[in-house]
Amino acid sequence: MQVEVHVQDCLGESSQTKAVEVGDTDKPITAQTWENWFSSWLEILQPNIPPASNYEIGLRLTNDSEIQTLNAQYRHQNKPTDVLSFAALEVDFPQPTDMLASLPLYLGDIVISVDTAQLQAQQQGHTLSTELAWLAAHGLLHLLGWDHPDEDSLERMLKQQVILLKAIGIAIDIE
Repeated sequence: MQVEVHVQDCLGESSQTKAVEVGDTDKPITAQTWENWFSSWLEILQPNIPPASNYEIGLRLTNDSEIQTLNAQYRHQNKPTDVLSFAALEVDFPQPTDMLASLPLYLGDIVISVDTAQLQAQQQGHTLSTELAWLAAHGLLHLLGWDHPDEDSLERMLKQQVILLKAIGIAIDIE
């Protein structure tokens, strides 16, 4: 399985190779790292996602101002948020088998506010790259139909995020 991640940096310049600077003590996250992470996560989630040999995801790392605009426009909440997901597929949407064999399956777009991620990383006492991975995993689950309208579903989703991060070598304790 291959995963193509189209990364746009927080300045709005499209880049698939440029690293995102994540702080003095943190290593930059390259486009290849993002692709490796999403590939690992999709392998774990494979039994519960539309089967395809290739997947495609858009990832935009932006600021609070831009994500607030998107949040107001699409969720009618005029405030910044940490992550937004725009799924391309409807849940249980049938896909022709021959199409899935030849084209990447576009899952949708994930938008993360680096401003909010930085604040949350400081509050949680971990690195920005850990917070960005956490939010990207959360966004991916939303792209795949996960939601958290109540405490039980939120707890299941957070536990799944812990599993996904553990798979890429990041340990997070949500207790």
